[in-house]
Amino acid sequence: MIALRNTFIHQRIIVQYKQIRNFGVKKTCLEPVSLKGRSLLTLKDFNPDEIKHILWVSADLKHRFKQDGQLPALLKDKSIAMIFEKRSTRTRVSTETGCALLGGHPCFLTSKDIHLGVNENTKDTARVLSSLTDIVLARVYSHCTLEQLDKEASVPIINGLSDLYHPIQILADLLTLQEHYGSLKGLTLSWIGDGNNVLHSFMMSLAKLGVNLRIATPKGYEPGATITQEALRLSKQFGTDLQLFSEPMEAAKGSNVLVTDTWIGMGQENERNKRLKDFHGYQVTMETGSVAAPDWTFMHCLPRKSEEVDDELFYSPRTLSFKEAENRKWTIMGLMVCILTDYSPQIPELKL
Repeated sequence: MIALRNTFIHQRIIVQYKQIRNFGVKKTCLEPVSLKGRSLLTLKDFNPDEIKHILWVSADLKHRFKQDGQLPALLKDKSIAMIFEKRSTRTRVSTETGCALLGGHPCFLTSKDIHLGVNENTKDTARVLSSLTDIVLARVYSHCTLEQLDKEASVPIINGLSDLYHPIQILADLLTLQEHYGSLKGLTLSWIGDGNNVLHSFMMSLAKLGVNLRIATPKGYEPGATITQEALRLSKQFGTDLQLFSEPMEAAKGSNVLVTDTWIGMGQENERNKRLKDFHGYQVTMETGSVAAPDWTFMHCLPRKSEEVDDELFYSPRTLSFKEAENRKWTIMGLMVCILTDYSPQIPELKL
């Protein structure tokens, strides 16, 4: 077990203490960070301390449950409406089980269950759900739907995925990397694949935590221009490195973390043949990792296809993808707790 070094969630510690792996600490006194009542549509709207606080609460809940097998009913008498225009495994199961574990009541709603955008406009749906639930998580096609919900709702809105961003996935990824490496600051992450919503969320968060980002996308599949411009600004502000390439091996050089995602997202099935051709040479393999840093790891947010990463790498000790999947639960729990309560982490010191 290695000691955490330069742990990002404790940069503002007033009472100094020795920290141990998995955020095992003595009780601390931090300057308060309150996210109560906040929506999360994109990590662009959250500063470094706020992101760190969500991760700290998530790690605390995970540690307490792993150690004690139970958690306080922090969401007792609270309910969450879960709108799913797109199907999901990890987002649905992590939110439902996480909410229930904290004493809350999840309500799973597909487009067949409610009138959103069909017999009822988004404005009316937002107002109705605000009177019936305490928080709304929406997994939608268009980011504009989330913005409409947030504008009209009187309860917080969580982006469960949109065409533009996927912030709750990145929270799970960050916690996974924190656990594995002990610190995020100074790491280099290489994205090899499509310039999609997951990449956009990395671009809005990594620099704030001191992580360098190297991006390789085929021509025509680059991340959004406006998002790239903002990411470059953040990189300059926080003193990190952001580079864009068209060759995967160039992006992978010296990297600690190799990341990819699906090449054919939901709603893009009719582009399958073209995309498979355009992404030729982008499969991540052990050979890709041969130019990375000695401690390199691999992540994929799932579901995964073999053309994106081969079996040798995906099922090897290098992959963090299944730890990443589990952390979807702890980070969505941490986020809900931050948004709905004034909970302060109480992580006890771990036994060595």
